[in-house]
Amino acid sequence: MEMHDEVRIEAPRARVYEALNDPAVLKQCIPGCEELIQHSDTELEVKVVLKIGPVKAKFGGNVTLDKSDAPERFSLAGEGSGGVAGFAKGGADVELVEDGDATLLRYTAKADVGGKIAQLGSRLIVSTANRLAGQFFKTFKETVEMENAATT
Repeated sequence: MEMHDEVRIEAPRARVYEALNDPAVLKQCIPGCEELIQHSDTELEVKVVLKIGPVKAKFGGNVTLDKSDAPERFSLAGEGSGGVAGFAKGGADVELVEDGDATLLRYTAKADVGGKIAQLGSRLIVSTANRLAGQFFKTFKETVEMENAATT
């Protein structure tokens, strides 16, 4: 499954990049996030509870960031397990483009799922993934714009 989108955030690129690397902001924005631990500058551990159709599961996983082209671009890769519910693995490429006083955040994400979740059907999985991504970016945009307005 592959997803891509673009979000305009009314904040400078440096602020958007900083927020994307702030565990407190990410924990607040990730749907169902119960715990987010930063082990290093490039390694995160996350625990989320997700409901995909009739299946509700707690997923634990690890994410590794590649910041070699930051702050213009960076990528992430991760995998997680939901026990009996199955597993997910994937990654995303993120581009931050300055647009005046705002930032265009463009992303392309790929994911593979297996186990019980994969049996639910690709349409349900894709629609759930799109809904979760939409929730994340809506909350992230609102959070960053509110913090940016408070500091300016």
